[in-house]
Amino acid sequence: MKASYRHLAFLLFGLVLPLALTVAGMKLSADPPDDAKQASILIGAGDIADCSDLSGAEATAKLLEANPGTVMALGDLAYPNGTAENFKCYDQTWGRVKSRTRPAVGNHEFHSKGATYYFEYFGPTAGEPRTGYYSYELGSWHIVVLNSECKEVGGCEAGSAEEKWLREDLAAHPSGCTLAYFHKPRFSSGLIHGDDLEVRPLWQALYDYNAEIVINGHDHDYERFAPQDPGGQADPRRGIREFVVGTGGKSHREFGVAKPNSEVRNNDAYGVLKLTLKAAGYDWQFIPEAGKTFTDAGSGNCH
Repeated sequence: MKASYRHLAFLLFGLVLPLALTVAGMKLSADPPDDAKQASILIGAGDIADCSDLSGAEATAKLLEANPGTVMALGDLAYPNGTAENFKCYDQTWGRVKSRTRPAVGNHEFHSKGATYYFEYFGPTAGEPRTGYYSYELGSWHIVVLNSECKEVGGCEAGSAEEKWLREDLAAHPSGCTLAYFHKPRFSSGLIHGDDLEVRPLWQALYDYNAEIVINGHDHDYERFAPQDPGGQADPRRGIREFVVGTGGKSHREFGVAKPNSEVRNNDAYGVLKLTLKAAGYDWQFIPEAGKTFTDAGSGNCH
């Protein structure tokens, strides 16, 4: 009988002690922090494969193979005209990570009417062929992929189909952290293209819903901007941080005069931007092709 009492006391002690420790804030085994549990990788660039010289696209494809994560292909993927033949060259390089790629369409894809071969190559992953914009969830982040070829989708102005869809999508996904990517940048110091005012209404919608990051290509360089509003005014409290990452392999181009809020610029290294998306913030890192030393890294918080 005494042995039975001792056994019962031992069982009760095993139940009560963990409860007491939990109440006292002394859990015996700690769960991983939220950032560790929810961190996700988004990695990529734009302006990628040209059949006349695939060395740059091959160099960046190797970076993608060496790094895990969802791949963002930021438009102008297959030069010069986004044809079926051009996409064979994309397939030889970045096609090796096609299964984890979420693409955005660029202007060179539309050199083939309706970006036909782009949508054929990626299928449903690229969204509806008549629109080319869509969204998805990546860890705790809401990711929006837009079509900056505004004339091809009926415009990007306030009240356009794409702008209304964007606002409805953002309202339906009140995530703590939001990122958008599309081909043409609202802000750029690139000499060839520079700022694109046509996408400002899309920026306005993203700003109104407190998006953190916008990523683009189009100018063949790397550029990072400080957080700013759609009008280009510095806004460290709730501004959007923009990256131009037109470094996928096609070519390099010159910068013009640096635009306000431009913090970092480079135009002699192909490479990819890697974002580590956490529950309440993000880290960024530009990874250059083998043999180049330029890099850029930092972190930010969600609004």
